[in-house]
Amino acid sequence: MTAGAIVLIGPMGAGKTSIGRRVAKALEVPFFDTDAAVTGAHGAIETIFAEHGEARFRALERAAVVDGLATDGVVSLGGGAVLDPQTQRDLASHRVVLLTVAPRVVAHRVNGSKRPLLQGGDDAMARWSEIFAERRPVYDALADVTFDTSSGPLQQVVDAIVAWARNPPTQGEA
Repeated sequence: MTAGAIVLIGPMGAGKTSIGRRVAKALEVPFFDTDAAVTGAHGAIETIFAEHGEARFRALERAAVVDGLATDGVVSLGGGAVLDPQTQRDLASHRVVLLTVAPRVVAHRVNGSKRPLLQGGDDAMARWSEIFAERRPVYDALADVTFDTSSGPLQQVVDAIVAWARNPPTQGEA
């Protein structure tokens, strides 16, 4: 494998954490989840948002991204971590996997959740769709490869990512 982390990006509920753990295990490398790192060091994300605001959360998240990328393992980024310009620059030297998911599939994963950006409205799925649409151009620009998690067992996506990581395209290939 080449140096650098394999970084999973994508919207809330796409399966970055569960797939990331499995990919890391298959590749026998460390797994790092930025949301889990922030939560472990600073408490629940919804509490950070409520007590300190989104800007403070994003600063903590950025620090977690730096720590994660230093592992050269598999790193799962929170959905909004890619909005930070320095994170975008940092990802250029890593292999980036975009995980997508259809709204019909993600609905059961995010409805009723405590995710701060989905709070305050009547329709969490409408908010999720709006956030995904806003971030999609950034995700697409950063991704080296994209896998959809909407159908089939997640293990199929894991296997595809592992195969891609072990046999990256050579220069000039798509």
